[in-house]
Amino acid sequence: MASSLPLHHPSHCLISNPQLQGFNYGGSPRPRFSFTTKDTDKGTRIQPIKAKAATTEASPFPLLQSPRAEDSPSELEPADPDFYKIGFVRSMRAYGIEFKEGPDGFGVYASKDVEPLRRARVIMEIPLELMLTISQKLPWMFFPDIVPVGHPIFDIINSTDPETGWDLRLACLLLYAFDREDNFWQLYSDFLPSADECPSLLLASEEELSELQDPNLASTMREQQRRALEFWEKNWHSGVPLKIKRLARDSERFIWALSMAQSRCIGMQIRIGALFQDSNMLIPYADMLNHSFQPNCFLHWRFKDRMLEVMINAGQRIKKGDEMTINYMSGQQNNMLMQRYGFSSSVNPWDVIQFSGNARIHLDSFLSVFNISGLPQEYYHNTDRLSSGGDTFVDGAVIAAARTLPTWSDGDVPPIPSMERRAIKELQEECRQMLAAFPTNSKEDQNILDSMPDATRTLEAVVKYRLHRKLFIEKVMQALDLYQERILF
Repeated sequence: MASSLPLHHPSHCLISNPQLQGFNYGGSPRPRFSFTTKDTDKGTRIQPIKAKAATTEASPFPLLQSPRAEDSPSELEPADPDFYKIGFVRSMRAYGIEFKEGPDGFGVYASKDVEPLRRARVIMEIPLELMLTISQKLPWMFFPDIVPVGHPIFDIINSTDPETGWDLRLACLLLYAFDREDNFWQLYSDFLPSADECPSLLLASEEELSELQDPNLASTMREQQRRALEFWEKNWHSGVPLKIKRLARDSERFIWALSMAQSRCIGMQIRIGALFQDSNMLIPYADMLNHSFQPNCFLHWRFKDRMLEVMINAGQRIKKGDEMTINYMSGQQNNMLMQRYGFSSSVNPWDVIQFSGNARIHLDSFLSVFNISGLPQEYYHNTDRLSSGGDTFVDGAVIAAARTLPTWSDGDVPPIPSMERRAIKELQEECRQMLAAFPTNSKEDQNILDSMPDATRTLEAVVKYRLHRKLFIEKVMQALDLYQERILF
């Protein structure tokens, strides 16, 4: 049973009726028209339409407004005023889901069991009118077009780098939407995380960046912070108009908006009429979906009525209380996820370890031990169980190990046990050196997390990132041990 969430969005409504009461988007009564009159003796006969005589003084009928009774061009009963609104105001619809506060913040959860079907099933429908979108390439196009002609915010958007400034443009559009009177995003902003609740590294302090234990990522984020600050100083100086200055009175406000644009943006191709447009989009409600490397949902653009659909994968079984997830960025390492979204994972199947030695192990033998199949870019494992005791070992980190470990394969040439043992020892020794180079080990990082329940979201994400890095290296060492035991007796 669908749950309807009507959203008041007057900024896209082109009519005004102050006497309107109790409007229901889903149940607006149809307009009633009287075309006939009843004669008891002669049956039903047609009632002629009596139109008023046209005069040269009569003003033209205003478009998209309900006619007044005295201005009606005939004796037909005027349509209900709501009838004129349904084409311009639409609501988001949700089916069998609920929004709840989970361990990773707000999330979308199933409110009932869903049996697997042969085709995908819709769980959310979000109309274009509620989104903020901007084209990825020149000329900049907005859907819906909420920026009026001549507004200085467009000059700021137009000054960004066409290739790399997508997040700056989207942040400006978001700030402008917050400032629009009665705009939907003014209401939706209450559901966005505040600066204290956001884990984005754009909001991290220098001390928190130093805790990453990753000099390259820390340097990248300092550059990102400097870029954001320079952009704000250039476009929000003391001489700008008030309509621009009030959008971001301080740099912290703009950097927060930039972090929202980066972490909640969805890039996809949309079709509007005959126009195909690659767009960066902020999509309310869909941005509540959290990330998973094995998602149970995906996004689909329904062009016929300009609607984004969130759909359950075909053949996917969902239990009540399961979280609905999508894949944010396929094929990205933890440092990229951390840079853009502010989170990492210890089971990222795309994470990488840079080995510098010459040791190699036999690829086909390693894959067979862990029942991994497919091409390198499409590795998957056929079973999670490697022992009769039912212990789960194979996860995304083992898939990543298969991709990142130095390997060799030469047709039908089998591995030589003594050479495999030597290679395994060299690779494990290199892993130990990597772990020893960190100021802390995984147990100490876990204790730090457990001992600071009131830490900021940014600091928590930073400690988790370095912990996940160490857990991944340890998992690779364990996989090499298991490989040696199973393939080499």
